[in-house]
Amino acid sequence: MFSNFSKELDKLNLEYKKDAPMKEHTSFKIGGNADYFVSVKNTEELKTIISLCRDKNVPYMLIGNGSNLLVDDEGIRGVVIRLEGDFKEIRIDGDFIEAGAGASLTKLCLDAWKASLTGLEFGYGIPGSVGGAAYMNAGAYGGEMKDVLVSCTHLDSELNVASFTLDELDLNYRHSAYMKGEYIILSVKLKLSKGDSTAIKARMDELMGKRMDKQPLEYPSAGSVFKRPEGAFAAALIEECGLKGRSVGGAQVSEKHSGFIVNKGEATCKDVLDLVEIIQDEVKEKTGYELHREIIYIEGGK
Repeated sequence: MFSNFSKELDKLNLEYKKDAPMKEHTSFKIGGNADYFVSVKNTEELKTIISLCRDKNVPYMLIGNGSNLLVDDEGIRGVVIRLEGDFKEIRIDGDFIEAGAGASLTKLCLDAWKASLTGLEFGYGIPGSVGGAAYMNAGAYGGEMKDVLVSCTHLDSELNVASFTLDELDLNYRHSAYMKGEYIILSVKLKLSKGDSTAIKARMDELMGKRMDKQPLEYPSAGSVFKRPEGAFAAALIEECGLKGRSVGGAQVSEKHSGFIVNKGEATCKDVLDLVEIIQDEVKEKTGYELHREIIYIEGGK
């Protein structure tokens, strides 16, 4: 498929791999091959590959750290793009931080601590990228990205560089304005506060300890599988229904934290989807609550 596309990529001198196993690029360690996996180092390269894909009618998608993705066993047709190079840069100016969308959220938290800036402690240990965190309004332990974001810069559908202010970002629970249109986040700007580096690190270590104690970090997963239903907690509902430890193939509801599905070894995407359906059906039947996926499923052939 897209047999001549390699020649086009070679002409543009872009870094790419053919038939790239997506299990190597997702925290779930699940997923078939992407036809092409392209790494871009700056905005011009990003524009170039997207323009090429559009011109040749080749589907494309962007990923961050792949920490909340479930990729189909059939893989992904077309091009997967990942932000590298300039997109991983982090710059600090007083109380403000500008970070590329491809930077690690944990690295951002560490840089903030080293600069004695407080406000990002909640993000320490969240395995996603900065762009993904802004896109999803990631949060934990009482903090969210909306608490620290000032603005985001992006490419719009016409590949123009533009930005959203905090109000325009429309941030609420696991939601942002970026879910409503064809945008690609390039960078974010954050406003933190001066603090005591020792206290900041102590809080980060405390939260990391809680993650290690309560979350099944020893197994591949994509974090919390379901969004929090209004008036309840997904993990509590799942446990109430006796689903902790339930397995389908290599996928299992974690015995440590029932809000997670873990890959116990060679789990397939179908295993996870079948287990998700079982959980949704039983929770709906026994409690009346509907659970909606927080993880993003990339359907085969897409």
